Amino acid sequence: MNFFVRAILLVTAAALILPESGVASIIFQPGKKAKFVAPGDEEISETALELYQIGQSAEKQGNVKRAIHAYKDIVRRYPKDALASSALYRAAQLQEQLHDYLPAADSYRQLVERYPASPHFDEAIEAQFRIGEIYLAGKKLKILGIPIASSLDRAVTIFANVVRTAPYGKYTARAQFDIGLAREKQHVPEMAIEAYQAVVDKFPNEPVAADAQYQIGYIWFSAARTGTKDFAATTNAKTAFQDFLFHYPNSEKAAQARANMALLEHKETTSSYEVAKFYDKQKYYRAAVIYYNEVIRQQPGSMESDHAKKRIDALRAKVGDAALQPALATAEAAKKKGNARETRMAKSGSAKPGPANNEAPLPAPETDVSLPPPASLAPDTTTAPATLLVPPSTSPSSDTSPAPATSPSPEASASPAP
Repeated sequence: MNFFVRAILLVTAAALILPESGVASIIFQPGKKAKFVAPGDEEISETALELYQIGQSAEKQGNVKRAIHAYKDIVRRYPKDALASSALYRAAQLQEQLHDYLPAADSYRQLVERYPASPHFDEAIEAQFRIGEIYLAGKKLKILGIPIASSLDRAVTIFANVVRTAPYGKYTARAQFDIGLAREKQHVPEMAIEAYQAVVDKFPNEPVAADAQYQIGYIWFSAARTGTKDFAATTNAKTAFQDFLFHYPNSEKAAQARANMALLEHKETTSSYEVAKFYDKQKYYRAAVIYYNEVIRQQPGSMESDHAKKRIDALRAKVGDAALQPALATAEAAKKKGNARETRMAKSGSAKPGPANNEAPLPAPETDVSLPPPASLAPDTTTAPATLLVPPSTSPSSDTSPAPATSPSPEASASPAP
């Protein structure tokens, strides 16, 4: 009995000492220890209407946490009540006011998923988008007040919820675009391009689609300029910018897109010219001419183009035009000549196999220009060192002809004769 009296006195003293708006509760049950309950966490056992009234009264008294608890209790205990959707929306609003953005975003998400007919559906979508942009701007996630990580993944999750729950809404295209921005900030370009492409494909008539198409080109453009293992970066960037200019010629970014394309074309020309000079220096004149012609094709009026034309003329004067023809064309000509010879031999009743054709076509100019020449650019013929030559037989009774020279390995082959 004395224990019961002491507990009553303790509760009374606490009520007199603590201010009303922040009163904590001490719950006593016979046979159990007294339990401290923080403000707003008290158990409530009223009906949905009574809980809603308790929430409103708590708001007027400034006890926001108690109000949120009451509103959430309605959703938990009476999810099908007419007041449930309004209570959940109000709880989300109060959470956002307290800057509890993650719980608020989750409450808004629950509203649009569980109560799609709610009159607050559009406001809840807008609120999620608003919170997503807060995290996209760089708000940090915290545990016990300590920043622990970037919020970009959380932003992506919130924007994805907007896209999923309101696929034709006012903020859907922008949410999809912001997923791309978040992935760019995370330095995951392939995921960013995928997000932007979804904007272009699903929302082509939205104003943000032009920005998405531009960003696709810009990501590839950055990769091409800074260096990447993806050798198609320059081509992909040019294609993306061309699509941008075709679909959005009046965009304010059109001038920048053209400037970016000019830089890419100049980079391509410079690369082709450097490769041409490399082959020229190695006396692979045929390959050099291919790349000199590529320079002329890429930027016909450039300084590199003029140098390329002059060098092609000089090489023709030095080695002759036939030596500069592509290996494939030479091989085709030899094949035709061989076929004609075989036809004549067949008609005369004798046929012998012709010499082996070791010609190989040169690689297309689009291959990686930063690498050394591939094996297919090795000389058409090789000259074996004298030490490897096999002397003809000196036996007077030998009827065999001299053995052919043994070709050295590719590493030992000499530069081709001009």
